[in-house]
Amino acid sequence: MPSYNPPLRDMQFVLHEVFNVVDELKVCPPHADVDADTINAVLEEGGKFAAEVAFPLNLSGDQEGCVLDKTTHEVKAPKGFKEAYKQYVEGGWPALSCDPEYGGQGLPFVVNGCFYEMLNSANQAWTMYPGLSH
Repeated sequence: MPSYNPPLRDMQFVLHEVFNVVDELKVCPPHADVDADTINAVLEEGGKFAAEVAFPLNLSGDQEGCVLDKTTHEVKAPKGFKEAYKQYVEGGWPALSCDPEYGGQGLPFVVNGCFYEMLNSANQAWTMYPGLSH
């Protein structure tokens, strides 16, 4: 059975050993307190979401696709897409790098970029849904 294995160690290597991202963030006041443990924990949870929630939806996305009801003009997403989006929102993922003043988590965009890299790799079709609203 196909699976998705998030490239966490590769991301950690690039972020921490190549770019020394934590040192670079120390000169950025909004992110000066972000440490490697925080970045790694967020990416690990993001990888779980990508692998366990987004990836399995490839099958329903490929088999069902979106369906347009020409009478009501409603579009129905494939099975599981709506529930996955609900989990995505409940997990705070849409606001990962958004300003805390507006309900965001205030993490650096580089963390957000890594998370979306995993989502796009796990399920490009599903990831387009959050992309429409951000």
